[in-house]
Amino acid sequence: MDYDLLEEYGAIGDGDTVALVDRHGSIDWCPLPHVESPSVFTAILDADRGGRFAVRPTGSFESVQRYRDRTNVLETTFRTAEGGATVTDFMPVAEATGPNASSPAIFRKLECDDGPLELEVAFEPRFDYARDTPNVEPTADGVVATGEGDGERLVLSSDLPLEVSTDGRSASTTVTLEGGETRWLVLGYGESIPLDPSRHRETLRATVDYWREWVHDCDGTDCPVGGQWHDLAVRSSLVLKLLIHRETGAVCAAPTTSLPEDVGGVRNWDYRFNWIRDSAFTVRALSELGHLEEARSYFELCLDHCRDHDPAEIQPVYSLHGENDLEEQVLDHLGGYRGSAPVRIGNAAHGQQQLDVYGELILAIYESIRYGEPVTADDWSVMCDLIDYVCEAWDEPDAGIWEVRSDPQQFVYSRVMCWVALDRGIRLAEAAGDHVSAPLERWRTCRDEVRAAIMERGYSEEANSFVRAFDDDEALDAANLLIPIVGFLPADDERVQGTIDATIDRLATDGGLVRRYDGDDGLPGEASPFVVCSFWLVTALALAGRTDDAVERFEAVLEYASPLGLLAEAVDPEAGEQRGNFPQAYSHIGLLNSALSLAGADDSSGTSAESPAPAPLGRDEPIGDGDSNGEIVRRSTDSD
Repeated sequence: MDYDLLEEYGAIGDGDTVALVDRHGSIDWCPLPHVESPSVFTAILDADRGGRFAVRPTGSFESVQRYRDRTNVLETTFRTAEGGATVTDFMPVAEATGPNASSPAIFRKLECDDGPLELEVAFEPRFDYARDTPNVEPTADGVVATGEGDGERLVLSSDLPLEVSTDGRSASTTVTLEGGETRWLVLGYGESIPLDPSRHRETLRATVDYWREWVHDCDGTDCPVGGQWHDLAVRSSLVLKLLIHRETGAVCAAPTTSLPEDVGGVRNWDYRFNWIRDSAFTVRALSELGHLEEARSYFELCLDHCRDHDPAEIQPVYSLHGENDLEEQVLDHLGGYRGSAPVRIGNAAHGQQQLDVYGELILAIYESIRYGEPVTADDWSVMCDLIDYVCEAWDEPDAGIWEVRSDPQQFVYSRVMCWVALDRGIRLAEAAGDHVSAPLERWRTCRDEVRAAIMERGYSEEANSFVRAFDDDEALDAANLLIPIVGFLPADDERVQGTIDATIDRLATDGGLVRRYDGDDGLPGEASPFVVCSFWLVTALALAGRTDDAVERFEAVLEYASPLGLLAEAVDPEAGEQRGNFPQAYSHIGLLNSALSLAGADDSSGTSAESPAPAPLGRDEPIGDGDSNGEIVRRSTDSD
């Protein structure tokens, strides 16, 4: 069978998991009950054996997808020579439907817009990443699929006459709907959701209301992402909300596994976990858009990692529920998306040393304090331990931000983020004054040492750029575009300008995309340009006052977004197709932060190069200026 392009999928979810629905009406990916759980539909990773849940016209058709305005409720509209129909897909959110609501569940509303129209339904569940083909049996109002292993169950309720296949492994039906006729398919995990169309309509209304009440709203006059990119920024925030675990606040990097960076290649990874390096930029984007509850939840999660682990044991990635062990395994029974094997679950990066995560943790805490969320005295002590560890480990080789599987190196960006950990710790201690204790002399000395090493060994006069690793005069790294963004050097510094220009010359494509780095990384093949790197270049250009170039490149990257406004990890510049896990939080966080950076350069007539450049991430802005009344360390224990 054929595979859809990634940009032909929409995503629905409930804060626990996410399902992907293609524009032909097929749910091709869905892990249950959590996004980290084994999938029950896996066709996106093996079209023949993976299993799907499809609704479509029986004859030839055209289709288009859209989200119901400012929600994560997905509508797929079919048109045929005979008529048209719309399938509305959504997952109820517990906060909207009440604590006793059955969850997780997928609701599929079939509505004939212009009939008669014949539709076909195919229900082909395959549990445990298609390792378990369940037994499907009829019920009073549908079918139930029961796994052969631990008795996992999916219960499908419907007012359609579903028929079980002769082998008992699937169910299907064909039905003709008249104009205005509506039918329901309601899939419950573990238990049945009684068929009740009036209640289902109320569940849909409550879900729509939930998303519309949550989403960023403004009157257009004082919006941090106002202007021509506003709607795409709002969609990115809705994607981000889909990927935030509703209980823990952890951000899932992407809801999929093993969608390839290079079709046919081996760069296929499981991204259904929480990477610490997303933290600071996530906190900033959520806070600027007014989603303070989510920002604070993520802030607490960052603190939890600091509280629960010795500094030397902090991992770059955790499960969404905080588990440490993410053992990487290969599922060799699956052929992979478009033949891209191996398919992996788990991620070996959890065992790597990635020194940049310490800077990202401290920067996330710094940003949260700046937005008005102080830490406790105990948490301050934990932060001091973390920064003290940076003083000990900053010059050790590591796997770096790109998690290379070759030998560890002294990556420049890792040293920059060690400097950030020291710098923000010093700034917090200085601002808190007598209310905290910190070894400021040691931290200042170490900060100076790190900075001197980066300037001496991480910058190449020959390349006129910061390079990928210490004492390497050639290989570049797009992560160094973050140097002005995190405030290591001002954007108008000639070395930053040189790094921007070298990145454009050597890592950028004609279409505005940016590759991560050049040089060996221990894997065969070559990864497609990364979307987030492209947004880093946009933001760096904006900081440097090169607004016209920033806007041009931003708009070029946005052209690769799907019709629904979704972005994967990467883009194949030759095919113009998205690559990698989808949709990806880092890409959408990059879009949001670039939009925030460009907002000051946007006016009613378009753009203005004379507009003031935005400030670096937090470094030169006041801290403690929110509802904490300027506190950095909470002095009252009333709420502790």
